[in-house]
Order: sequence, then structure tokens, then C-alpha cells
Amino acid sequence: MRIVVLAGGTSTERDVSISSGAMVYSALKEKGHQVVLLDIFTGYEKDIFDVDALFKNCYSFTEGIKLGETIADIDEVREARRDKSNRYIGENVIDICSCADIVFLALHGGEGENGQVQAAFDLLGLKYTGSGYLGSALAMNKGLTKSVLNQSRILTPAGSIFKSAKDAAKWDVFPCVVKPCSGGSSVGITIANNGEEYKTSVGEAFGYGETEIVVEEYISGREFSVGVLGGRALPPIEIIPNADFYDYKTKYQVGGATELCPADITEAEDKALREAAEAVFEALHLSSYARADFILTEDGRAYCLEANTLPGMTPTSLIPQEAAAEGMSYPDLCEKIIEISLERYKK
Repeated sequence: MRIVVLAGGTSTERDVSISSGAMVYSALKEKGHQVVLLDIFTGYEKDIFDVDALFKNCYSFTEGIKLGETIADIDEVREARRDKSNRYIGENVIDICSCADIVFLALHGGEGENGQVQAAFDLLGLKYTGSGYLGSALAMNKGLTKSVLNQSRILTPAGSIFKSAKDAAKWDVFPCVVKPCSGGSSVGITIANNGEEYKTSVGEAFGYGETEIVVEEYISGREFSVGVLGGRALPPIEIIPNADFYDYKTKYQVGGATELCPADITEAEDKALREAAEAVFEALHLSSYARADFILTEDGRAYCLEANTLPGMTPTSLIPQEAAAEGMSYPDLCEKIIEISLERYKK
């Protein structure tokens, strides 16, 4: 097959996306596919190009790129773009994607995950992996996610949406969790134990260009993540941070957290987590594959924190570990995601 892997973009999760994209690209090459790895934002910046040669030679934009532990400088990325325009999709991206059998979306955050790219591709008739525009939009906005979960009677921490720091001053329950409404990879998420910490947390959450933030009650318990592949839950994975909080650096630094899969839980706890993940998948209109994050309390209640429609596919990411627990290799997982995604277009 001819496959384009799209990564990069301009969200705070740019580097995570590039890492995911490079892994998927290598795995699909290993499987014998003709694969092109593109940065959706910078595109392919040449006036003349041979699409057939790009696929035959398995072109990748990542040569010489170094990824760090901190968030990428997006202003620097924008400045380096040849055409200096503000449009999200870069030069020649659509033309190259039009020549592929499917586009593997390795995008995280921002326009790549909030349904905008999915909607554009639907209008252009381009096939892609992952959920459609509606599910992507619902899951990306943590406020909308919470509303849908509440309506579907799925356990989730009680919380509120605030549009300004002044508005957020109404909250007075501690400890609490403060998070940007549409961010990912734990970027900008903090725990506030008192009013003074809360003011700092609110300022940080609004500091990532967000117009809304979510504040919710802190639920004490063990942290789990459950991948869903084709509507079926994978084995739950327990996440034990080697720090006070499972933040951006802890997530993507090797050794930053201990991840147990299969998790050391009872049969009843395993069932509760899997059933909750599948319910979240259905309630949010997700498709192909996704991941839901939970806090499991001592009394066995699974509180859904959020859902991720384009889960990380980095060396330390969770869904690849969960699939491996069922005997599925990383390259096989990538092909399975493509297979499931293509089935959507046959209906």
C-alpha cells in the first residue's frame, strides 16, 4: 500500500507527534509498504517533485531533527516555513496525500486532533486513520467530554469550565486539578492544594493560548489507561509516576514512570475498566482506535478523566504496550489500525 504518515503540526505536542510519526513510518516500511512521512505544517517545500519517487524512496522529513524533553518552540517552526503563511496544511501535502491509499494521522493536539483536519479530509475525499471529525471534536474538548460522559451516566470527576481567571476564582474546593480545555500530553495540567497554588495553576492553564480551562475535583486512587481497538478494550495498563505527577516530561522520558501491563488488578476491576473504556468510546462517537484514562478508587469505581482519539505511538506510549500484552507487535498494531480504519469507508 501507499501510505502517508502525517506528523508535526503546530500544537504543544509537536515533538511527541514527530516521535510517533517516525515510529509508525519505520514500522510500516518494515511491513513492506511504500511510506512517506510528512510534517503537515511545513509540507514538502519544493516546486517540482515526483510523487511516485517519494513513495518509492520512502521519503521522510525527519532527517536531522532533534527532539527534546521540553515543548517545541512553535514560533521558531513558523518562522522556518518557506511560504510564511498562516495556513495549517503545508505545501504539497494535499497533493501527496491524494496519491496515497490512506493517511495515517500521527498528529497530537490542536487542529490535528480536534476534528478540523478530519473534516477537511472528509471534504477532500481523503481516507485517514482514527476517529471522524465529530468524535475528535468531542474528545478534544475536555468540557464537552465531561458533559457527554455525564449525560451517558459514565463516572467522571465533578468539575466546571471557566473562560477567564476572574471567572475561575469562583472555585473553592481543594485539592483540585486544573487543565487547559483542549490540551494533551498533560501539558499545562497541575494539581492545586490551596487557593494560592490554584491562582498559579489557573494562570499556567490559560498560558497555552486556551480560551477555556477545566477545573475538577481531585480523585484519589490508582491511575490506569485503557486502549480501545475497533470498539474492543485492550488490557488495562497501570501508570505509576516516578514523580509527584504524571506530567509531560514524565510521560515521554524513558523511566519517567512505571507502567504495568497487564495490570495487577482483580478480575472485577479489569472488567470495570474495560467496560468503562468501551462505553466512553461509544458515547463520544469514536472509531478505529482510541484511549481512555481513568482513576480507579479503593472501592472499585472507575472515573474517566479524558479520552484521546490519536493516542501516542512513541516508544513509551501506552497503546503499543497494551497491544503487546495480547501478543500484537508494534508493526502489526500499525497495520491493524489501518485495516480497521479502512473498514469505515466500506460501509
